[in-house]
Amino acid sequence: METTVIEKSDELVMKLLHYFITEKSYNPIVLHGAKNEIWLENLEEDYKIVRIVSNYIHNDEQFEFDIFRTKQIVKRIKKKTFSLNLNTLSIFINLGENVHFDANNFQDNLIAVDVKEIKDLDKYQSVTKYFPDITANTDFKEDGLNLFIKLTKEINEKNRDENIKAEDVFSQKKPIVTYTLIGLNVIIFLLMYIFGNGSEDVITLIRFGASVPDFIKAGEYYRLITSAFLHIGLLHLIFNNYALYIIGSQLESFLGKPKFLTVYLVSALCGNLMSLLFTTGISAGASGAIFGLLGSLLYFGYHYRVYLGNLIHSQVIPVIILNLVIGFITPGIDNAAHIGGLIGGMLITMALGLKYKSNKSDRINGIILTTIFIGFLIYMGFFM
Repeated sequence: METTVIEKSDELVMKLLHYFITEKSYNPIVLHGAKNEIWLENLEEDYKIVRIVSNYIHNDEQFEFDIFRTKQIVKRIKKKTFSLNLNTLSIFINLGENVHFDANNFQDNLIAVDVKEIKDLDKYQSVTKYFPDITANTDFKEDGLNLFIKLTKEINEKNRDENIKAEDVFSQKKPIVTYTLIGLNVIIFLLMYIFGNGSEDVITLIRFGASVPDFIKAGEYYRLITSAFLHIGLLHLIFNNYALYIIGSQLESFLGKPKFLTVYLVSALCGNLMSLLFTTGISAGASGAIFGLLGSLLYFGYHYRVYLGNLIHSQVIPVIILNLVIGFITPGIDNAAHIGGLIGGMLITMALGLKYKSNKSDRINGIILTTIFIGFLIYMGFFM
């Protein structure tokens, strides 16, 4: 009867994987062409990237090339994750005797350690400082095949739990709030024709609550919200409602109805407050709130980038940039409201928190930043 033999190097890799995935919530990064190495990511940790390298490296030239290639890959990950700095820990478990390894030769944002067994990690302060429990949490009674089965089972259980959470977040729900907002926009648009002189008539717009800086500063604060439900002309209504349908139906599903509605209203408020600083004429429309939804989606996508892939990088950001550019070069577009809504949407989403991702500290920071931003806009708009 054949006996399955587990190599010590494979056992070491499994222990490290088990620790970083189950204890520190790192997620695997899929890299094409990366053989005999595993890349893990957790942007909440001090080491954003952990790399476990089981490939045999024979000499200094191979080692230097490996470090060079690692830097290039990290640069690509920076672009995809919109990160300014990605501290990376490379754990080499199969360096040859001809490699002159010195842990002190590496920069702060790219650290490497040479490990033949778990206890070797204790030699490196760069590891124990940030992962003080790593050797204790990789000390198992089992060994060989029994250990391999145990670790594989627990890693799979962790991944299954993460998949259940992801399914909960990404499963499509009926966007009732989005439909309601679209319905309100249409109803109010029709009422402006039934009880007024149409959506392009200045008097009618003012009567229905359009944003007029002098009126708002005189105490008619309700216009900061009501103006987001008014539209000037049929094309304006169609364009904004279509954008609301496309973005809102997805974001409402991701955030949940109460959070989504809060993001929408706070974004509308921030957009109109920002507009007070730069606009003197009458303005109306949901575009500030819609930009807030884009900002919220940007924040959400950053934290759920493992599941959304390049969607944020390839679609959401280009849409934001394109519309801001159009706003700057096209007369009559209130780009200040767009920018205010965009920032407000991101900040209020941070304050509300994301399911399974945000902690108490994140939400507190979001509340503080949102309060400061709105307070700044009020001060600049009403007192300066």
